[in-house]
Amino acid sequence: MGDPAILTAGLSKSYGPVRALSDLSLEIQPGEVFGFLGPNGAGKTTTIRLLLGLIRPTAGRAAIFGLDCHRQVVAVHARVSYLPGDAGLWPSLTGEETLHLLGKVHGRVDLVYRDQLVKRFNLDVSQKVRTYSKGNRQKVVLVASLMSRPDLMILDEPTNGLDPIMEHEFRGCIQEAKERGQTVFLSSHILSEVEALCDRMGILREGHLIEIGTLSQMRHLSALTIEVTFEDEPPDLSGLSGVSLSRVEGHKLIFHLSGSVKELLELLGRYNVTGIISREPSLEELFLSLYGESEPVGEDEGVAS
Repeated sequence: MGDPAILTAGLSKSYGPVRALSDLSLEIQPGEVFGFLGPNGAGKTTTIRLLLGLIRPTAGRAAIFGLDCHRQVVAVHARVSYLPGDAGLWPSLTGEETLHLLGKVHGRVDLVYRDQLVKRFNLDVSQKVRTYSKGNRQKVVLVASLMSRPDLMILDEPTNGLDPIMEHEFRGCIQEAKERGQTVFLSSHILSEVEALCDRMGILREGHLIEIGTLSQMRHLSALTIEVTFEDEPPDLSGLSGVSLSRVEGHKLIFHLSGSVKELLELLGRYNVTGIISREPSLEELFLSLYGESEPVGEDEGVAS
């Protein structure tokens, strides 16, 4: 068996007294699509900078396909494409000239695939970058990240500024990359995107990896969501064991339930119930169960990112 696509061991980074990343240990296999999630300042961007060799770790190490991210930066970059969360492009160049330049920097481009991507993303490469909308600038860096068919793609908020049709096109490209055996490290705040694309995901909080696994493995973090419709006014279930976040919408009662459903079913048997729906939590609800509604899930900010 070959080397992992990404391997970190005790990876840590401090900026003076600020601990941006603490003891991160990850192993991501070739061909895996891995989601990297967390609220602002969690350490996502710091992790990406360490993987790319842009900053020096305070402790621990990181390797990509067995290559040390700090000591073998050139060799690492030959196998990686990186899409930054906020890419700066050259305003006086056309889209075509930008893609040509970025291809030269990487050193390997599938020209036929590049032209296919330009069509798929409906990008007019004859225009200068200064005339592009935010979405079209994002299309340029997306095409640049995909066109070299790298062994590993590190994507930071890749669909930022894209409309829903282009988001769907991006997801198709990632699925195809996975089928070709490419690895994807995806940092995103669009939880439905991560839920749809990723084999596994890790959740970072305050520099610590607090959860890692498949979505089904992580559903234990949140209770079931249950919707019960009554013929009359809904009863008050707030005192029932395991019931939380209860709200009423007309004759419908919506709440979360953790633990056994036996007590709930016994109580509901006393009322005129016309409908009941039970479902597992979405990734969005998993985040709310971890962070609550006061902590946003988005891009890292400041030095502690």
